[in-house]
Amino acid sequence: MLSANEQFAILKRGTVEILIEEEFLKRLERSVASGKPLRVKAGFDPTAPDIHLGHTVLLNKMRQFQELGHEVLFLIGDFTGMIGDPTGKSETRKNLTKEEVVVNAQSYQAQISKVLDPGKTKIVFNSEWMSKMTAEQLVQLAAKHTVARMLEREDFKKRYQSEQPISIHEFLYPLIQGYDSVALQADVELGGTDQKFNLLVGRELQKEYGQEPQALLLMPLLEGLDGVNKMSKSLGNYIGINEPAKEIFGKVMSVSDELMYRYYELVSVVSLPNLEKIKADIKSGVLHPMEAKKRLASELVDRFCTGELSARLSATEAQGKAEFRATVGQSARQEFEKVFSKRDMPEDIPVVDIAWEGERMKLVKIMVLTKVVTSNSEARRMIQQGAVEVNEKPIKDIDAELPASVQYILRVGKKRFVRVAPK
Repeated sequence: MLSANEQFAILKRGTVEILIEEEFLKRLERSVASGKPLRVKAGFDPTAPDIHLGHTVLLNKMRQFQELGHEVLFLIGDFTGMIGDPTGKSETRKNLTKEEVVVNAQSYQAQISKVLDPGKTKIVFNSEWMSKMTAEQLVQLAAKHTVARMLEREDFKKRYQSEQPISIHEFLYPLIQGYDSVALQADVELGGTDQKFNLLVGRELQKEYGQEPQALLLMPLLEGLDGVNKMSKSLGNYIGINEPAKEIFGKVMSVSDELMYRYYELVSVVSLPNLEKIKADIKSGVLHPMEAKKRLASELVDRFCTGELSARLSATEAQGKAEFRATVGQSARQEFEKVFSKRDMPEDIPVVDIAWEGERMKLVKIMVLTKVVTSNSEARRMIQQGAVEVNEKPIKDIDAELPASVQYILRVGKKRFVRVAPK
C-alpha cells in the first residue's frame, strides 16, 4: 500500500478543493496504519437513463480510490431522484415517477462498469433507509437545519429574492443527501463544485449524529457541447458513455478547439506533460487541432464502447504521438473521415458566436445571423431546395427551430460551412 502522502498527492490531482485537507490526510494516515480502507461515497440521481462524460470526472476519481485499496460506494439516489436536485435551477423541477427512476437506475448499474471495477464497487440505493424513515424521524431530521441556512444557497437565494416559488420538498433534498452520508458512515464524499452546499450539509449532519465529519473532494464541472453550460442531461448538451461509437466520435468532433483541451484535461488518460506537448505542437503548427480532436474522440470511443476502463496509450505517446489501439475508436475514426471526405468537409470551419433568443430559434434567422446567406428569402429558398444541413442532417422545413444548448455545424450548399456557437 502506498503511503498516506503518496495517496494524497494522487487523489488531490484534478480536484478544485478538498475540505478539509488536514482531516483528509489524517484519515489516509489512519487507513494506512490500520489497514482499514476508507468508505468513499458519491451519489448520482437517476434523472435520465444515460451516464455522460461529466459524470466520469467523478467516476475516474472513484476509480483512483479503488486502485488505492479503498471501498467505493456508488449511491443511486432513487429516493432523492423523485424530488429532483434543485441545484442551479431557477424553478422547481418536475418530479419523476418511481417507475421512471427504477428504469434509469437499472441503466446506471449497467453503465458504471465501463469506468469502475465492478468487483470493487458497492452499489447502494438511498431508498433503502429513506423509505423506512417515519414522519417523526423526518421531522427530527428537518429540525437539524434552519431556513436561514438553506437560503444561503445561491440558487435558493436568487429564487427567493426574485419571488420565484420554492417548494418545501426542495429544502429536503440537501438534508436527505446529507443524511445519506450518515446512513453510510462515509469517510469521504465526492461531488462537483456545484454540490458544495449539499456536501457540507452532510458534514454537519454527521456531527449531529455523533460521527466524524466526512472529507470532501470537490471536482470541476465539465462543460457540455455548447461550451457554456455544464454537461447536463436536461439541457441535452451531453455525450452519453452508452451511446454508439459513431455518436460519441461525432459529438467530440463537434466541440470547439478550446473545449477540446478541457476534455483532454478532465476525461482523457493523456498525462498532463503530454497534454502540454499536444498544445505546444498545435501552437507551432506541427499538429493540427483536428488531428488532436480525432485522437481524443478515438480514445473515448475505445474506453466506452469496448467495456474496458482505459485505452492505455502506447510507449510512443511519451513523444506526443498518442497512438491508440486499433479497436472501435479507429473504426469510428475511419468512418468519420470517410463520410466527411465524401462531403468535402473542411478541417477549419469558422466559428460564429450569435446571441440566442429564447430556448429555440428559427433556422432561417440563424442562417442570416451567421451570414451564410444574405436574407431570409435566400435562407428559405436554400432550405426548400434541400441545400441546408445541420450536423449532417438535411433540413427541409422552413419553419425549423434549433435549441440553444449545443453547437451546430451548419452547411449551406456545397462549400459554405459554419460552426454555430449559441451564447
